[in-house]
Amino acid sequence: MKINIKKLNPNAIIPTKGSDKAAGYDLYACMNHNGVIVIKPHTTMKINTGLAMAIPDGFFGAIFARSGTAVKKGLRPANCVGVVDSDYRGEVIVALHNDTDNDQTFVNGDRIAQLVIMEHFMADFYETEELDDTDRGDGGFGSTGDGFKITTSPAVIPGQIGMFDNA
Repeated sequence: MKINIKKLNPNAIIPTKGSDKAAGYDLYACMNHNGVIVIKPHTTMKINTGLAMAIPDGFFGAIFARSGTAVKKGLRPANCVGVVDSDYRGEVIVALHNDTDNDQTFVNGDRIAQLVIMEHFMADFYETEELDDTDRGDGGFGSTGDGFKITTSPAVIPGQIGMFDNA
């Protein structure tokens, strides 16, 4: 698949793969200044890549965290998975969130996320009064799991990690 890329900044780096069979292409920081880039604890910063691209119709670019960046630095895309639509022609920008209690730093040219090109399908939505029945019905949020269920109680219990009851 051919994807045309335009450098908006002469220092931008074209996405690269870490190995021949890697699904993701590394995206690199390309800010409009040199020096250290600092993301404060529990904050989000938009990081420029200096690139625009033309993804073919029927596909989109999914921006995922790089496993090393997430594990070693606690940085991930703020929306968890970013989407670059096939009709978008602006700069690809990654909103990185720092999940740690420490400043996280990097410089221009550092790998910040990975781009996976994925196929998608178009859908037309139709409003209806009834939906077909299934065995699952309206069971959601863990209803097919291992016995945990979500409560609707707003009560907060000291030391509680989530909103799950052991059923």
